Amino acid sequence: MRRLFSVLISVFCVLLALPLWAEVVRIKDITDIEGVRGNQLVGYGLVVGLSGTGDSQSTLFTNQALANVLAKFGIPVDSQLVRSRNVASVLVTAELPPFVRNGERIDCIVSSLGDAKSLQGGVLLLTPLKGVDGKVYAVAQGPVSIGGFNVGGGGGNQVQRNHPTVGRIPGGAIVERAVETNFFNAARGTLTLLLRNPDFVTASRIAQAINVELGGDAARVLDANRVEVRIPEHYRDRVSQLVALLGEIPVTPDAPARVVVNERTGTIVIGGNVRILPVALAHGNLTVTIRTQYEVSQPPPFSPGETVVVPETQVQVEEQEARLFRVESGNTIDDLVRVLNALGVSPRDLIAILQALKEAGALQGELVIQ
Repeated sequence: MRRLFSVLISVFCVLLALPLWAEVVRIKDITDIEGVRGNQLVGYGLVVGLSGTGDSQSTLFTNQALANVLAKFGIPVDSQLVRSRNVASVLVTAELPPFVRNGERIDCIVSSLGDAKSLQGGVLLLTPLKGVDGKVYAVAQGPVSIGGFNVGGGGGNQVQRNHPTVGRIPGGAIVERAVETNFFNAARGTLTLLLRNPDFVTASRIAQAINVELGGDAARVLDANRVEVRIPEHYRDRVSQLVALLGEIPVTPDAPARVVVNERTGTIVIGGNVRILPVALAHGNLTVTIRTQYEVSQPPPFSPGETVVVPETQVQVEEQEARLFRVESGNTIDDLVRVLNALGVSPRDLIAILQALKEAGALQGELVIQ
């Protein structure tokens, strides 16, 4: 009874600590398990069967690679004499997922390495895919799907859809070597959760939610990015079930007060926790227009003068009327943006206003300029 009462008190305290407007998500949606990761693979191969859209004769490494392939089939040829536009050199990349076993298939991406115009209709020859340690972990082969085309005609006419020199082979690579994945520390009897967006508040809430679910102090915060969970005795032989249980625990992440501005595209993303202090602001557009017209000056008839072109420059300055606004205490930046949008302020002007608010110390949050 005492244990049940303590658990209820813990749940009540956690709920009081959460804002009413916060979104609740599962732990597995915002964290990863330490040790569970993929591995990048890469290999060099040849795509054959192209309809004259492969590498040109000037691509020497394609000629040499084709000569090497033919030599393996008992057809020795001089690489300098190879003439084929139906072959293209490619780099094949893939990611070896965690927990994958021998014989399983994974997707791979094929990218042109030479001056091929298109990989449409091509077939990738058997290509070993190696890891960073130089070992072969998969082999790839199969028809390349590019999802587009590149058609050219006379007179420089050309029609292209998507990107024809990069393709994909779904399930085109077979795993030949598995990578063991250790997602918990058997010696210490612990596993570690890694936050995708490191934050001390979110890590603390995750640890509290796990302790409420498992009881005691099974979880503890190591830093803003890591939460260590001690594996209970009755889960030592079924750690996977514990991971599944932890992943379904609801938790409320904390979002930093941040405004992200992309000046190149005029995009502004504002976090819900951003606040502004009382401030008065005015903003008006200043437009300077410089216009040059060329006039022709004609000399009088039979005079020794010459016809000349005289530039005539006009400078015009327009300044829109600026209005003074006052933002009261307790208003959010969302309120400010809504008012400015109603007045027809452009995204470029809004970016300038946000930067000025930050410099004035009124913007309570991080301003990120991309």
